[in-house]
Amino acid sequence: MTRRPNASRLCDASLGGLPGAIARPAYDRAAVSSGIVHLGIGAFHRAHQAVVVDDRLAAGETAWGIVGASLRAGDTRDALKPQDGLYTLGIRSAEPTRFRVIGAISRVLVAPEDPERLLARLADPAVRIVSLTVTEKGYCHDPATGALAEDHPDIRHDLTHDLPRSAPGYLVEALRRRRRAGHAPFTVLSCDNLPANGETVKRVLTRFAGLRDADLGRWVEAELACPSTMVDRIVPATTDADRVEIDAALGVADAWPVVAEPFWQWVVEDHFPTGRPDLAASGVEMVGDVAPYELMKLRLLNGAHSTLAYLGYLAGYETVADAVADQGILTIVTRLMDEATPTLRPLPGFDLEGYKRNLRLRFANPALRHRTWQIAMDGSQKLPQRLVGPARERLALGQPIGVMALGIAAWMRYVTALDEKGGAIDLRDPLADRLKAIAAEAGPVAARLAPALLAIREIFGADFAADPRVAEPVTRALDSLFQVGSRETAARVARGDVIL
Repeated sequence: MTRRPNASRLCDASLGGLPGAIARPAYDRAAVSSGIVHLGIGAFHRAHQAVVVDDRLAAGETAWGIVGASLRAGDTRDALKPQDGLYTLGIRSAEPTRFRVIGAISRVLVAPEDPERLLARLADPAVRIVSLTVTEKGYCHDPATGALAEDHPDIRHDLTHDLPRSAPGYLVEALRRRRRAGHAPFTVLSCDNLPANGETVKRVLTRFAGLRDADLGRWVEAELACPSTMVDRIVPATTDADRVEIDAALGVADAWPVVAEPFWQWVVEDHFPTGRPDLAASGVEMVGDVAPYELMKLRLLNGAHSTLAYLGYLAGYETVADAVADQGILTIVTRLMDEATPTLRPLPGFDLEGYKRNLRLRFANPALRHRTWQIAMDGSQKLPQRLVGPARERLALGQPIGVMALGIAAWMRYVTALDEKGGAIDLRDPLADRLKAIAAEAGPVAARLAPALLAIREIFGADFAADPRVAEPVTRALDSLFQVGSRETAARVARGDVIL
């Protein structure tokens, strides 16, 4: 399939001509002002938070439009600018795809091209919320401790320059300017899969601000609100086939659509000193404590997703749905969820078993085409909260780490950057060079590779590797992955032939 080269573009002027079945902004976009800046204007934000904001704009809360910002490249800006910020969300399930045009984003800024423009927008007192989906690595923190990574090259740069590179640098410089002008700080709303994301971002920003100026650090610590959140929606990377389908449905070209599953969840700690839209009216759960929801999602959905990604990719499965169709891998995922359950905090009245069943159904959705390779990216940043954290808690409870050891071992096998047929893996990770060097030195020998990788303190901490209750099952699982491959290993573990 090919796209029509001369098709007119989705934009404000073309909205009225869209087919009647296409949902579209039910408000005057010209009347919207921007009260939110979002850093990290990727597919997940556009399929999740921006959809909720679009609902609130339609309800008449027109002070909460979004200015998006990319801290890296200009591709999203280049695609959305000719479309007046409009894009299409396709909802994928066993039913026919549903399409909705989202109008919540008014413009997209590209930070490296004009840092001052983004800083000016962040310092504008009309901006009351700055939300983020910059992924775990974007916070420039130590994933094992949650502290600011003070030796990070972008942090070292930003501590000595007023025009920053990093998300913490932009936020703190904008807060410094607001304080100098006598304006209240914006609320920082992290929508990433960080453990205790509000507390983590507050810790990072307070430390960074204090390193720049002690008084600024004390002001940030005392005044800045960073509510914690939990976000959940499966949003695979958009493919050319998705674009062709969406263009055909709209009758005009959309250069930057997104696709997602029907399910979504957003749980937010209700702490917004300078105001917020009525998120609850659009289905957001406003709570006093996000932690139980966060642990449930990180350890059941994300932990299972990462395990699926590594085992599935190594087994030759392109998508999550392909991987869970393998009975051995599905059994591993089911057992992993059960092993994580004792580490969760109870939610009275919540149907946890139903939640786990629904997760497996969501994974099996064949319409999403969620690539295992996409989920496998940045594993060094994800493992601490998805698998290492619950494994530590199981050990503290006197319980074995079970198939979590296989998930960790599958990551180790994946970061050798060679698949089971000897082909190169496109390893995307902040520690990629270091991981490849360790794997090259150790070779495909589990007894050498497992302890070498477990010794990476940024991922596993200081004591995890030394515990024989960790080292032994991880090494055993890794050895099986090297010897018989991921499909057979999963099948053997599911049968009980490999004891974990």
